[in-house]
Order: sequence, then structure tokens, then C-alpha cells
Amino acid sequence: MMMNVNNRVTGWRWLAASALLMTSMVGFAGAEPELPPVAAEETEGDRGARVPLLPLNGDLAGDLSVFHTRYEDTFAQLGSRLSLGYLELVKANPGIDPWLPGDGTLITLPRHYVMPETRREGIVVNLAEYRLYYFRDGGVEVYPVGVGTDDNPSPLTDAKVTMRLESPAWYPPASIRAEYAASGDYLPRMIPPGPDNPLGTHALALSEAGYLIHGTNKGFGVGMQVSHGCFRMYNEDIAGLAFSVAKGTSVQVVNQPVKVGLNGREVWLEVHRSEEDYTDSDRNALWQQVSARLEQLREELPGVEIQRQAVELAVDQADGIPRMIGEQLAQVAADGGEADASANSGENNHFLQLWF
Repeated sequence: MMMNVNNRVTGWRWLAASALLMTSMVGFAGAEPELPPVAAEETEGDRGARVPLLPLNGDLAGDLSVFHTRYEDTFAQLGSRLSLGYLELVKANPGIDPWLPGDGTLITLPRHYVMPETRREGIVVNLAEYRLYYFRDGGVEVYPVGVGTDDNPSPLTDAKVTMRLESPAWYPPASIRAEYAASGDYLPRMIPPGPDNPLGTHALALSEAGYLIHGTNKGFGVGMQVSHGCFRMYNEDIAGLAFSVAKGTSVQVVNQPVKVGLNGREVWLEVHRSEEDYTDSDRNALWQQVSARLEQLREELPGVEIQRQAVELAVDQADGIPRMIGEQLAQVAADGGEADASANSGENNHFLQLWF
């Protein structure tokens, strides 16, 4: 499906939009955070969330921020300490060596999000961006997760949490034990709790049989395609989440590399490539998905103007950073009467119901 976009620029509103877009491009939208100390062993008091509860601004949450690296930092270490995935740091910081960024290098911390296009309740895992969203108390917590590989994909499902597990033992299925045997390695029928346990310190069992949200003894795999289908988190993150999530909590698993959201009349686009490398075929596939999604948006929200250049930049980078790409024109919205009044009062539920 071809994308029908309008390249006209609409006065001061679009000037403001362009300023926000440039902010996203350079990766500076907040103060530099203080780096937390290296995590110590978990204690009974270490069950709070490491990530903030972000308020929702329409369909968006969070902000970009920047950080100056130290000479000993790597992206893998920073991700573990700041609860960010390795690949999301790599994609948000093109041209910077993830293993030797250097002393004083300014990097972007990608903590600005368009919400997945699904129910905003409980847990939502978006496989395409390697992130877990936990909706609670009117806001959202966002965590990096490792997901299944192409050979052992994570399931697309609408499940529930059935049980919380502390210090879980791992009973590897026969298929995994066979994989080890084929490569000449022995894997026992049970691996007890401890530092060698692939399930880490805590886990949440799901109604999707055989699948868990769990910790890990290999933190580098968080935020990548690494598992046999389960959802892998940093131990420090699952330790807090496991005690925050109640039995019966909804767990939706979706695969949305393209996300579109509204903040008032602003239209935002977030595009994710799946790997560090970005091939022409991957770019073309994402362009087709973006084109179809924006064509659908124009049908559902008449009067939306999209700047093609901003869309092309989002697809060309596919870095997972939200970009403002357009707006719903005020004069068109005004024709809707009550809809315009609702938008002016900050209540754009009427618009959201049209396409979510």
C-alpha cells in the first residue's frame, strides 16, 4: 500500500514540531542522570522497582536524556546498571563503539516511548523492541527483556500470571537437553537455585504453558533475541516486579516494530529494527509497515498532516526513538464540535477510540 502524505508545513505549529524533532535527533531532552552504584547482592529490602513509574502523556511516556561515559564503561555494563537493553543503547547511539565508548562520551539514554497499540493493563511485552511495559497506578514502568530467537520464538499470547517464584530451580525441557547433548554438553534434569541457574533469582509463571518471565545468570542477553521463548530480565528488575505483580495479572505479548501515538494533536512515530545491522530488505519491510499504518491513520483521523521527511528519518534510523511526524489540524478538529472541545481540555479519548 502506498503512503499518501502531505508535505505542507502549517505555520508556527509545525515550527514547534520541528524543534521537538531536532531534539529527538540529537538525543537531548533531559538532565544527565546520576549513575547508580554497582548493584550489591539482593536483600529483603531490595524489592523496589529500579525504573520510574512514568506518567502517560496521551500515548507517550518518558523522555530522552544524555549521559557522559567514564573510561571503563561499556554499553553492556551501563545497560545492566541503568536497566536498559544492550541493543537499544547501540541503536540510539550510532557511531559510538559500544565496547569502548571512551571517557566523557555523550550518549543518549532511550527512555522515551510510544505505547504499544493494545490494552493498557497489566504487563505488555513488545517482542520487536525487547521491552516489557507494566501498567499500574495510572502510569507505566518500562523494562528491557530478552526474548526468543527466530528458531525458538516467544509466543504471541494473551495470558495471565499464575505464580510468583523465588529462587526457582530449573527443569530444562527435553528439547533443550537434546540441544546440549548434540553439541557434546551434558545438561542435568534439574539445576538448583544459585549463580549458575539460568532462571536467576525470581520468576513469574504464565498461563501460557512452559513460559516464564524470569531473571538470568547471563545479564548480557537482556534486550536481545537470546532465549528459548521465555522473557529474560535483569535479576534486579525481576526481583522488584515479581513482588509488584499480582496473580491473575494480564500478560499480552505483541510484535509491533512500528508504533504510532498521539499526544494532544501531535502524531508520533517509533520504528524498531530487530538487529544491530540494518539491511536494505529490513528497511524496505519497515517502510511498507509504516506506509500501511499511516494510511490507516489518515482514514481514521481525517485532517492529519504528516511530514514525509520526518517519516523517512524515522524509518532510515529505525532506532526506537519516537519522532513527532505530524499533527491533526486545528481547523479540521474544530469541525468536530465536541471533539475539538475535548481536545482543548486535554481529553482526547474520542480520537484515541477511533484507532486503538
